[in-house]
Amino acid sequence: MHFKTIFKSLKNKDMLKRFLIILGILFVYRFLAHIPIPVGDVSTFRDAVHNLINSTDFGSFLNMISGGGLTSFSIILVGLSPYITSSIVVQLLTKAIPSLEEISQDGETGRRKINQWTRIFAVPLAILQGVVYIHLIYQSIVGSATAVLPELTPLQWIIATTSMVAGSILLMWLGELMTEQGIGNGISMLIFASIVSGFPTLFSQLVAALLNTSAGTLSLFGWLNLPVNPTWFWIDLAFVGAIILIVYILVKLNEAQRIIPINYAKRVRGNSAYGGIRSILPLKLISAGVIPVIFATAFLSLPALVGQFILSRNADSVFAQNLVSLFTSPNADNFATFYPLGITWKWYIYPAAYFLLVFTFTYFYTSIIFNTKEIADNLQKQGGFIEGVRPGIKTAEYLEKIINRLNLFGALSLGFIALLPFISDYIFIILNGAPLGLSLSGTGLLIVVTVALENLRAIDSKALMVTYDDYGKETNY
Repeated sequence: MHFKTIFKSLKNKDMLKRFLIILGILFVYRFLAHIPIPVGDVSTFRDAVHNLINSTDFGSFLNMISGGGLTSFSIILVGLSPYITSSIVVQLLTKAIPSLEEISQDGETGRRKINQWTRIFAVPLAILQGVVYIHLIYQSIVGSATAVLPELTPLQWIIATTSMVAGSILLMWLGELMTEQGIGNGISMLIFASIVSGFPTLFSQLVAALLNTSAGTLSLFGWLNLPVNPTWFWIDLAFVGAIILIVYILVKLNEAQRIIPINYAKRVRGNSAYGGIRSILPLKLISAGVIPVIFATAFLSLPALVGQFILSRNADSVFAQNLVSLFTSPNADNFATFYPLGITWKWYIYPAAYFLLVFTFTYFYTSIIFNTKEIADNLQKQGGFIEGVRPGIKTAEYLEKIINRLNLFGALSLGFIALLPFISDYIFIILNGAPLGLSLSGTGLLIVVTVALENLRAIDSKALMVTYDDYGKETNY
């Protein structure tokens, strides 16, 4: 990264304007997260949403990528999840349907068509998700008997759903405005801002616990007492050290790739010679990114959501109670309720299933986005070949073998990252008898690191373009 060049590029008015536009959009995004949905008593709905989020891991994940839009019961409650789901579905359909794949390969025109279909498909998903959210939240309030709510009128349903759909579409538009600035993907930056917005809360939790000296103060070698909690001092120190180590590992995993050297045969056309050069084919260790984690989280949330829906109709259903208890992510908020006698065999079911699904979906998604036969055919058409490997089928088999090896380590790494919250909770359950309850996950860190690296590359590239003339003057002796 050319950080000196990036700072120098800010002297350019166009570059500075782009940065200010992005900062302004991020400010609008955070402002939208505090505009409540105009239906019923907002505080009552917020409490119900908080309970609903804590009951499912998918709810926590959606709240994370919506920047707290769920907990604040704001108009961006649905957030970017319909667009993300639509993007994944359209991407899968593009690989499964040949006609769609041809359109996607039709340059800029095809890309615009695919993007337009993605936006259109996201609207009914937002409507469906908005209706489901309102229903689950309303049933949660009625079922808990914490407040008396009248039955929602059709007009209230329309207003609530419309406001959430409008909020979701507005976020898509804001994301595209950020992308047009040419210094990063706007949707990724909004998700990045959503996750980072939770860091101050996490930091305040750590500081508040550290400064709570009701259990005593920290004594250094018997001659100096620091006004901090002795237990939390070591916890915070270990937490900061673990975060630095995890971020370092995530950067290495995200940047890790296998370089395949490609040779191009020399071709002669008339008096001109083409080819005869060497190139590379980089294969990323984790090609699927965080998509397998999202798939696994969504898949595991379905049984618990079904159980909650049954309980809203029949509170005495043993089957629904078992679904909720077995397929709800164990955390600090539900540990005392689900595991009053401490850790039992049920505690391990969700983490084990989570790991297996992440591992499986990593292989599944990579096989969809990385077509070894297509790559081998393209290399053969362009006159490229891997040294020691015959073009065509043998090249496809060779690439498939390498991808499977990379996937094995990549899937294990993604599974371990997804299990980090459960591992930390397990350690604190043994030491303290209950989970710590810090609002940070390995998945969130992975998204932050991935998006930060991608945007830094985009900013670096744009900065080099802006300062190209000055760079040439400095190097011209």
